[in-house]
Amino acid sequence: MRQEHVEPKDRSAVRSLLRLWPYVKPVRARLFGAALVAVVASCLGLVIPLVLKWIVDGPVADSDPGGVWLGALYLLLLGIAEAVLFGVRRWMVARPLAGVEASMRAELYRHLQRLPVAFHDRWPSGQLLSRGTTDLMMVRMFLAFPLTFLLVNATTILVGFVVLLFQEWTLGLVLLAPVVPLVIICSAFEAKYAAVARRAQDQVGDLTTVVEESVLGIRIIKGFGRHRSQSDAFRALAGKLRTTELGKARLLARIWTLITTLPELAIGAALVFGTIQVADGGLSAGTLVAFLSTALALRWPVESIGFLLAMSQEAATATERYFEVMDAAEEEDTGRAAAPVAREAGGMVFEGVGFRYPDAEEGSAPVLDRVDLHVRPGETMALVGATGSGKTTLTSLVPRLYEATAGRITLDGEDITAMPRARLRELVSVAFEEPTLFSASVGENVLMGAEGAGEEELLRALSVAQADFVHALPQGAGTEVGEQGLSLSGGQRQRLALARAVVGRPRFLVLDDPLSALDVHTEALVEAALRQVLAETTAVVVAHRPSTVMLADRVALLSGGRISAVGTHQELLRTNAEYAWLMSGAGASDDAGAEGGAGTEPGARARPVPEAKPVPEPGAQARPTPDTDLTEPLGAKAPAEEGSTR
Repeated sequence: MRQEHVEPKDRSAVRSLLRLWPYVKPVRARLFGAALVAVVASCLGLVIPLVLKWIVDGPVADSDPGGVWLGALYLLLLGIAEAVLFGVRRWMVARPLAGVEASMRAELYRHLQRLPVAFHDRWPSGQLLSRGTTDLMMVRMFLAFPLTFLLVNATTILVGFVVLLFQEWTLGLVLLAPVVPLVIICSAFEAKYAAVARRAQDQVGDLTTVVEESVLGIRIIKGFGRHRSQSDAFRALAGKLRTTELGKARLLARIWTLITTLPELAIGAALVFGTIQVADGGLSAGTLVAFLSTALALRWPVESIGFLLAMSQEAATATERYFEVMDAAEEEDTGRAAAPVAREAGGMVFEGVGFRYPDAEEGSAPVLDRVDLHVRPGETMALVGATGSGKTTLTSLVPRLYEATAGRITLDGEDITAMPRARLRELVSVAFEEPTLFSASVGENVLMGAEGAGEEELLRALSVAQADFVHALPQGAGTEVGEQGLSLSGGQRQRLALARAVVGRPRFLVLDDPLSALDVHTEALVEAALRQVLAETTAVVVAHRPSTVMLADRVALLSGGRISAVGTHQELLRTNAEYAWLMSGAGASDDAGAEGGAGTEPGARARPVPEAKPVPEPGAQARPTPDTDLTEPLGAKAPAEEGSTR
């Protein structure tokens, strides 16, 4: 998903850049000091023409070699002083501006962690990455160079023209002639360049997204031989960016040409008129030399206007993009006032819960509609439903990854919207269906689930998740798992995610199909250990297979966005055709029934379950088994038989 490109409309670059003030304020003394040093250094350059005038009208006219050498020494000292002052300016701004960039980047990262999941659903990661890298680099460059030199050059031009007018006001007026056309040209340039700069920076974000997706999905690209199509997609975006950058270059070339040509024409005209005045005796040669030297010293401050305006526009656009993210509302720590709840209503309670995604089309049916469910204290509830029925969405509402749009959820009688999020997420632990690991050690990934947990808790969690493979890794629990944990198998990542969920001994546990990537033997071992954990907590387990359902005390069937039935596994098998159909399909072909069940109406006839063939252990001789009856307690089977019903 690419971010929709935003064209700047009725926005002021100055207003955008002023938003940087809170970040710049702590270092304002250094910045103002550096600007003052740069102004002094630039004005020293305007003294050089005055020394030249003295040399020409004095020692040169009087044929005094000593005076010429003295004037040369003055010029050398002025040049050295100017260079030293500009070096001091650079030293004064380098460290504080690096700190400004670092603080802005840290603030952006902190803010991203506190934005709701719905925000991250809408925004491509490449766009966020480009805002935290390229855009902030542009902001730092603006603060280091254009911001200072817009002030320095403006002061230099003003002082320079005052000097020119005092030297010879008629020639000074000649040089002032291009001012009005330059102002009009710069205004037009600023508006056009702003649009192109915004487009280019958005396209950089799109390109970053493609690169990131290609790197993370390299196994898919290689596995399906999609190198060419991905290269074509990258080439197309790179071509768009190239076209936009060439457009920026053309605009900059035009403004640079005009800004350079007009002052040069004015200097040429002043030279002609000044030469005529010298020939007529109305102007000394030294004054003409000083005048032209001053005019040439002002060339760079004038010609750099286009360059500085371009960098300022890019910085303004980068600032806008930065604050587009920073202006997004964070998750509220507490929600609406909670109505009183009977204290006896313990456990996890869903009361009339409804949910619609923020970007859903108006008038579309909600994902969840008036969900009512009571998970008693210490009870494990299996949540079963067809694919797309909203099981994962419902479990995401418990830790408030999304906010319920109707109804409420209570934990031991307390409305979760009235809890601080930090406390809520201490009470509730989650294991997602797609396990995500970070570029850190195994131990750090697991202990992320409980602040302050130590070695003992880590070993216990690894034991519960049957993650004994960790001890065989090169550095044990200290082994780095790499980006996304892709150096591990899917089953290993899922076991570490499960360990992360149980390490803190949470009061409430939400497991989203936590065993889907495990083989039947490991699954049976994990289930046996997990039963001990579930006996100590209140849990909701999303289940697609009978083996997972057997971990639960009761089962809730989610259908059409509502809870259509609640009961034990055996009760629902006997009384609910849709549930029986889902379970029979899951037992036959690894969740194929769940896929097909999406279109099955309640009351449809349950299909018979084929014979369950036990999986012999390695080296063991296969033994014949009797037919499997779906209504038998699956928990009583041997691990191999339990897995064979998948």
